[in-house]
Amino acid sequence: MTASSSPARWRSLLFVPAHVERFIARANERGADGVILDLEDAVPATEKQAARDRLAETIQRVGSNGTLAMVRVNHGLRHLARDLEAAVRPGLQALVLPKVENAGFVREVVDAVAELELERGLPAGGIRLILQIETPAALFVLPSLAAAHPRVAAMTVGPEDYSAAMGGVPDADTLFTPNYAVLCAARAAGITPLGFVGSIGAYADIDAFAETARKARRMGFRGALIVHPAQVAPLNAAFTPSEAETDWARRVIAGDKEARAQGRGAFQLDGRMVDLPVVRRAEEILAMAG
Repeated sequence: MTASSSPARWRSLLFVPAHVERFIARANERGADGVILDLEDAVPATEKQAARDRLAETIQRVGSNGTLAMVRVNHGLRHLARDLEAAVRPGLQALVLPKVENAGFVREVVDAVAELELERGLPAGGIRLILQIETPAALFVLPSLAAAHPRVAAMTVGPEDYSAAMGGVPDADTLFTPNYAVLCAARAAGITPLGFVGSIGAYADIDAFAETARKARRMGFRGALIVHPAQVAPLNAAFTPSEAETDWARRVIAGDKEARAQGRGAFQLDGRMVDLPVVRRAEEILAMAG
């Protein structure tokens, strides 16, 4: 599953605890492109089974207005097996796998999901995977993780867990390197890079968060996972091309077509030379615009 075959809009993916009704009730009214029903860190061990028991119905509710319904599962095998049994249901668009360190583990999850799809009459291959990089060990195998299976559609850093594993704090200085490494690995594998350089829990200063989101887009990210509804609008704005950008991109594509018809590989537009890398940037802007 390449980035081009991922949904055009994965700008904002909002975590919601899968056991808290008051959050679930309005989750698909927040404007996020996707809602991630969290079975992992946000749910106490004593509440996990109750959250699983309701998951089939919760997925349907979240996706009732076109919002993408996703589920974050647990990493430990006992919980993971129960999570997959509960989550692979009609309407599920993707699974978020936390603390991924091994491509073989990803493929084992894929095999289990494929079996459940077959047993339940779901479209084969319809459920995609988002990988969370949350440990330093994962940085050494990022290319193999990103290319582990065609179901892997995106990859992102889990900033809080990663910082804790490093014995550090989740700020821009400490999180730049893992985020950039994930960005490079995702781009090399042709999957969607998700993320921003900063703490996922830093939403008190929305203006500062909006600038963080804009920087993420300039780096090459195409969306992010978030924990608070206030973060949705800044992310959607940051990862939505402006009318001026889309107009420029359309003119680049038209100019490239004309230049190629004349046997030229480059041309001028608005006083600047345009060649293949610029054309590729224009194509991505139009893909982001949907």
